[in-house]
Amino acid sequence: MAAPDKAAVKAYLQDLQNRLCADLAAVDGGDKSFVEDQWQRAEGGGGRSRVFTDGAVIEKGGVNFSHVMGSQLPVSATAHRPELAGRRFEAMGVSLVIHPRNPYVPTSHANVRFFIAEKEGAEPVWWFGGGYDLTPYYGNTQDCTHWHQTAKSACEAFGDDVYPQYKKWCDDYFYIKHREEPRGIGGLFFDDLNAWGFDKSFAFMRAVGDSYAAAYLPIIERRKNTPWGERERDFQLYRRGRYVEFNLVYDRGTLFGLQTGGRTESILMSLPPLVRWDYNWHPEEGSAEADLYQNFLKPKEWLD
Repeated sequence: MAAPDKAAVKAYLQDLQNRLCADLAAVDGGDKSFVEDQWQRAEGGGGRSRVFTDGAVIEKGGVNFSHVMGSQLPVSATAHRPELAGRRFEAMGVSLVIHPRNPYVPTSHANVRFFIAEKEGAEPVWWFGGGYDLTPYYGNTQDCTHWHQTAKSACEAFGDDVYPQYKKWCDDYFYIKHREEPRGIGGLFFDDLNAWGFDKSFAFMRAVGDSYAAAYLPIIERRKNTPWGERERDFQLYRRGRYVEFNLVYDRGTLFGLQTGGRTESILMSLPPLVRWDYNWHPEEGSAEADLYQNFLKPKEWLD
């Protein structure tokens, strides 16, 4: 079985960040570009955060690469994985969140990552994780079907059961328990992937990372010129509140970064620039806003 090639993973992730930033800046179509901020972590490693603000289409977006390391993991990270105690670790990945200005363009999130923990005289413990999910404010079946078909196509070379398994995992993971509702319409989510061996697992991570642009950019192109007004904007800001709640309460990446002394500005880059919470609000019956709750914020098989 092939040994983990950390250098190859890092090279891929940095290239992926470059490609995604170029694609997203192009679809925005304005004169804005990603602003890069390189940073170092006192405990080891660092990264490069790239943030896009106030664009023609993208109100706020970020595509981050990080490669952090340390001599040991916090107790919170080893409580359920005792085999990691006392090992030095490295974690590297690309994560992105795009918050569009137009409420008819969904928010999207993606990440791909690699983790390895090592110590002298023992085999390394490693795995891949990642995925992507879509958070629409106004439901559109065409967009949801395209998103999931692209996700399924990325999985097909790895087995017929891969897309259904990781689609369900995504539905289960991006669920806001205290609201009893999904964050969006899902996509793919996988973690702790090592059973296939390094080469195949790495190939799958690349397939997921490489398919994100094909999943999301056509949706932006179709919806970015849809007219919208104050009503749609208010609903978008209200639903963004759900995004914030999930990221701060449940998201593994956010919690891991904060618990391991990560760079707070980069970790919280995923939060939207503007958001609102309205007390005990409910959509009008028969409205487009109600349609989102009734027909889209429910786990379903989009490709049946």
